Amino acid sequence: MSHSLTDLPDDPPPAADSPTAIAQWVADVLRERIVKGTYAPGSRLVERRISAELELSRTPVREALKLLHQDGLIEISRNRGAQVLRCTAEDALRLFDVIAALESLAAERLAVVITPAQLDDLEDMHARMLTYHKVGSHADYFDTNSEIHEFIVESCGNPIVQDARGRLMARARQGRFMAIHSPERLAQSVQEHEALMQALRARDAGAAALVWRQHLLHTGDSLAAMLDSD
Repeated sequence: MSHSLTDLPDDPPPAADSPTAIAQWVADVLRERIVKGTYAPGSRLVERRISAELELSRTPVREALKLLHQDGLIEISRNRGAQVLRCTAEDALRLFDVIAALESLAAERLAVVITPAQLDDLEDMHARMLTYHKVGSHADYFDTNSEIHEFIVESCGNPIVQDARGRLMARARQGRFMAIHSPERLAQSVQEHEALMQALRARDAGAAALVWRQHLLHTGDSLAAMLDSD
């Protein structure tokens, strides 16, 4: 699939004297396209085409593809080059089984340590997410939803949880974005977010852990069902 320069992100690439930062920027651009389906599973990512489009040399593009390979988003072979990996239903269930355990632990811990300022921040994000849901802005809903998930993990007070979860999220974000296109799952997800907010307002660690584990497991189930139907 080809792209025009109008597809590019608002932020320009970093300064030319920072090759590592440029490669990371390219990886971020390509990762977002994979997550949001611009590059479908099985799509080839052609170095020369991407470098021409981004107006960069092929070196940072090549390094960016290596980063995506490390994330588990693409495979690189001598014959076919870089291709977006296909996720199976079993892959989805296994992935979200682990993420559910990590994020439910984060929610449980956050319910114990949450400060009034942190709760206010979450209330603001939650209200913004509900507004995007109401007006049907799926991309903004997804981005704010992801912001909430990140905030919970980053604020729980356990950097090991944050690190372990971070290494899985490149693949999981793609699945989460696919899942919100199911109207039934989207409505259920909104209800689960509201249930989490109620648990955090009450500082109820057990309820926070339970609802957040169910939330992530339901996402995995929804994604697996979608992959099975393809």
